[in-house]
Amino acid sequence: MKIRNFLLVSVFGLSLVLSACAPAKPGESMMDEPTEEMMAEPTDAMMEKTEEGMVEPTEEMMAEPTDAMMEKTEEGAMMEAPAWFGATLTDVSTGKTFTLSDYKDKVVLVELMAQWCSTCKKQQMEVKSLHEQLGMPADLITIALDIDPNESGEDLKTYAAGNSFDWIYAISPADVSREIGNLYGDQFLNPPSAPMLIIDRKGEVHPLPFGIKSADDLMKAIDPYLKGM
Repeated sequence: MKIRNFLLVSVFGLSLVLSACAPAKPGESMMDEPTEEMMAEPTDAMMEKTEEGMVEPTEEMMAEPTDAMMEKTEEGAMMEAPAWFGATLTDVSTGKTFTLSDYKDKVVLVELMAQWCSTCKKQQMEVKSLHEQLGMPADLITIALDIDPNESGEDLKTYAAGNSFDWIYAISPADVSREIGNLYGDQFLNPPSAPMLIIDRKGEVHPLPFGIKSADDLMKAIDPYLKGM
């Protein structure tokens, strides 16, 4: 009898242990059921708090760009241009000062030269022929920069007038010549190489091949930029 009772107790205890260890039935969840508060529609107070966190666009934010804003944008773009664009130069024929930045919406043909350089003079004769073919359009500016530090503005004025070269001639300051050499190569500081470059309407610089360029060669190089390329 005692043995039977012991067996019954043992079986009952084992059943309790197995029940406690059994996995949860399908569909049962360890997470709490959502409460009525969690399921409620957002209240006006909740919406007001959300709206307080949002910034309404102001009239200033929605306004069209002003001229002043556009000028600041253009000034920022000009800051990206080479420093020599902003250097003050003097037209030896008129005595008026200018900078390359003054011609930002035009096409500018620049020659680096010296008065003693015979190759330079031949190149300038081709430039003169180019001007005769084009009729000197208002949106094309030609500038000859004398890069010889031993040559003066007065001598350069006499040189240009004596050869009937009627475009802009100016003495290149040392820092301008140095920057041009650093940016485009030392050969741009060698006048017999007939160094020339084109600055387009966007202010981008396009060096031309070294050596004398004929009027036709110059026309082919310049024409796309005059047409707005």
